[in-house]
Amino acid sequence: MLYVVTGPPAAGKSSWIEGKAKARDIVIDLDRITQALAGPGAPQWNQDPTLLRVAHKARYAAMYEAFEHRDTVDVYLIHTMPTTKWLARYRRMDATIIAVDPGRDIVMKRIEAMRDPEMRRVASRWYRQKQAPEAKPAGRTLDW
Repeated sequence: MLYVVTGPPAAGKSSWIEGKAKARDIVIDLDRITQALAGPGAPQWNQDPTLLRVAHKARYAAMYEAFEHRDTVDVYLIHTMPTTKWLARYRRMDATIIAVDPGRDIVMKRIEAMRDPEMRRVASRWYRQKQAPEAKPAGRTLDW
């Protein structure tokens, strides 16, 4: 089974997965991948653009391989704001889309504590897109 976990930054997507995934499952989380590729002492957020580019390439490679195994293990993929094209692809794979959103106020307070203005911009964009009727994914969607 493929679970696509969406939501704004700092919503708790990784925590949601940690509460559901088993040791044998595959978890694809760009933050975890980036940290794994970073040198010692690298910040958890605000990574170097070159590091992020490498991490994105690794994420896509992991996604495509994991999709091939979704019949034998559960695959959890964090995709903050999937495009219409990606949502269609996930629907063709019969994915369950999970929207993790504790609410704008909580998300913004968490982001403020992280002191990352880029995350604030991404969260604002996520909430704007959530309001747009065309942005709501069809198919099996669960809100947490």
